[in-house]
Amino acid sequence: MTHTREPGDTHDPHNAGQPDAGAAPVRHLPGHIAAALAGAGGATDSAGQPWAGRSLSGEAAKIHNFEDDDGAADAGYLAAVANLAAGTGDEAAVVAALATARVFVPILAQLAEEGEGAGGLHADKQADMALVTLKAPDGRTAMPVFTSAASLEAWHPEARPVAVYAARAALSAVAEGAELLVLDPGADLTFVVRRPAVWALAQQQTWTPSYADPELARALGDSAVGFPAVRRVEIHPGGGIASATADGRRLPGGGSGPELRVVLYLEDGLDAAGVQSIVAGLNNDWARNEFFAERVDSIEVKLQRAAP
Repeated sequence: MTHTREPGDTHDPHNAGQPDAGAAPVRHLPGHIAAALAGAGGATDSAGQPWAGRSLSGEAAKIHNFEDDDGAADAGYLAAVANLAAGTGDEAAVVAALATARVFVPILAQLAEEGEGAGGLHADKQADMALVTLKAPDGRTAMPVFTSAASLEAWHPEARPVAVYAARAALSAVAEGAELLVLDPGADLTFVVRRPAVWALAQQQTWTPSYADPELARALGDSAVGFPAVRRVEIHPGGGIASATADGRRLPGGGSGPELRVVLYLEDGLDAAGVQSIVAGLNNDWARNEFFAERVDSIEVKLQRAAP
């Protein structure tokens, strides 16, 4: 029997395609991210250096505009994805490769002010450039990010590609209330970076998938101490971690379904009401646990009979 609980609701942003005005973040932000956002738009950059007097010419232009960038996907990211497909790598390595990769964020013009032109026709007086966000089927906000200029152009020819490091894109996603980064929507491979990994990228920290996190495994085991009928707790990759390529190959990472499977081994003889009480009690404990909320995006709970 499997019960599904979704701290961050499961979704399928691979098919999401409608720009969204943005939504408020579902969760409280980690301190590092909140501090970075609090300083955005100030007189200094994140390193405390003043913006005043800076020049974007010469060498500075190369740094800020990726002047010598040919628009191709980052070699490290492509290698990590190839290893994932070959079974010699994992999705943590893909996210680690993104930490130093350049990506493209799509920017679209939107009408900010409209005026009346000749003959009474309406004309644009002012247009702003805005980040594009998508609405996932579960209602969460996702930000599309592209590993190459070609993949962005194929997705939306009118979008302006802005080159940034993926860590900066993740911070922008958090600022926009997006919990997901969707890499290359509509391409041969669409790879979803879930909320805990987005937060890790934004903080420039290493991300450990929940199903491979020993600290999380211990925390879940500790949470079951108050339920004597739970003999053992195990964690495994969830049924939704896999992503699919356009030619039908399945990769063990980058998917949009439940990422974590929690297996509860229960003593024999429990009736349906007893089982429901245990699952509900554990769900309540997990919902109040900030450690759990920060490290887990979505889960499924499977019940097993403990060996005598």
